[in-house]
Amino acid sequence: MSRLSRENFLITGAVCIVFGAAMSVANLGPMAMTVGLFGIVFFITGMSLGRQTGLSPEAIAGWIPDEEMLPDAGRFMFRVDVTLDEPIRSSILCGPCGHVTVQDGAKPPSFVCPKCGRQLWDEEE
Repeated sequence: MSRLSRENFLITGAVCIVFGAAMSVANLGPMAMTVGLFGIVFFITGMSLGRQTGLSPEAIAGWIPDEEMLPDAGRFMFRVDVTLDEPIRSSILCGPCGHVTVQDGAKPPSFVCPKCGRQLWDEEE
């Protein structure tokens, strides 16, 4: 089950326990007991579900996009992904040939695809 299911069980259990307590104060005994017991069951179920963890730091650091060709949109497309955490790495996907290049550092000011030789961008200052 997903993390969302765990949270839903915990919230539902807490709400049922509170409503069961409120109903018992209002002298609605059998209904209060039923709602309260279901709340306890939901809460215990939610607590027994395991925590879902994301990717490991090693998997995040080693991630690169899939090699795939991108459709033309009036001109050829490319994709640049730059990591936010150290070590800063850039992965560049060339749309026409689908080649992925990974290099250290932020997005370079210009880039030529090593596979097809197309200049993807050139930012002159």
